[in-house]
Amino acid sequence: MHQTKNDIPEAQRAALCEVLNARLADALDLYAQTKEAHWNVKGQNFIFLHELFDQIATRVLTQIDDMAERITSLGGYAEGTVQVVAKRSTLKSYPLHIAAGIDHVKYLSSAFAVYASNVRKAVALAEAQKDANTTDLFTGISRQADKDLWFLEAHLQG
Repeated sequence: MHQTKNDIPEAQRAALCEVLNARLADALDLYAQTKEAHWNVKGQNFIFLHELFDQIATRVLTQIDDMAERITSLGGYAEGTVQVVAKRSTLKSYPLHIAAGIDHVKYLSSAFAVYASNVRKAVALAEAQKDANTTDLFTGISRQADKDLWFLEAHLQG
């Protein structure tokens, strides 16, 4: 941990940075998976899904930056290298060489469901550390993850 004048005790800041780095790994993996779908989607709904995946990826990228900046503001180190993400992500590996839009939607919706669930757990962990700012950050991410999951699942229903 870096020295900081942040008045949250160091043990709490360390616990917060741990959960933030865990969710950062998931978010970086989710971003890469969403871009994989964006680049490789084919089929009847190509342009709509291509644009939807890009919009979702942009929102996840904002979440990544917010989490990394929160980590560093708490005196921690944002750990977001490809090697770290590969070891820590709780998401399943994204299948390569799929093209059909519906297949991308299925895989992404599963990844978003895991991500959203993990972020909800992170809300509770941040609350337990009595850090309203990190709790608020995770609450906002949770709200957006649920909405993006809904956008994806809508293609699987009806």
